[in-house]
Amino acid sequence: MAKRSAKKTVRRAQRGNAEQRLRAALARCSKEELIEILSECASADRAACRRITARVELPASPDELVRLTREAIAEATAFDERDINRNFDYDAEAYREVQHNLQRLIELKQLRPVMELALELMDQGSYQVEASDEGLMTEDIESCLSPVLETLRRRELPPAEIRAWCTAMIKRDRVGFVCDQELRALRKRFKA
Repeated sequence: MAKRSAKKTVRRAQRGNAEQRLRAALARCSKEELIEILSECASADRAACRRITARVELPASPDELVRLTREAIAEATAFDERDINRNFDYDAEAYREVQHNLQRLIELKQLRPVMELALELMDQGSYQVEASDEGLMTEDIESCLSPVLETLRRRELPPAEIRAWCTAMIKRDRVGFVCDQELRALRKRFKA
């Protein structure tokens, strides 16, 4: 047991040393070189691209944000079907990107595309929850949907449209508990 923790300490120390050397080398690079390095990393690795874009707010049209959100939903909810009924890894960073993009679309008053994306997230996300052993990603999905629900509570669209969306969301929830109470309360609030 002690050997195992000693190896972990050595590995962490070695990784930390390599990171320090990399930081020092990057500090000597020009701005243009740094931009080139970051661009290459972003092109080669979607997770690195997501981390970089999370640090710098990229301007994007509503159509571009919708496209990027669809991609993030696909990445967040992806899993290997051979891992069904296990606690498989999932992309929590992609869920954060979905949440961020939905919030940006809400700020741009793009509520109907947001509602459409939320339906897609409920459909794919609840399938991922259903396929997993403990549904660890449920909180991530609910965090993504929370700003959507909060915006719709302010009645920025016709009540009938909000009710229909709530009903569609409840129907797409394959596990029956993702934001279930919130959706039912919202639907009840806008009953005719």
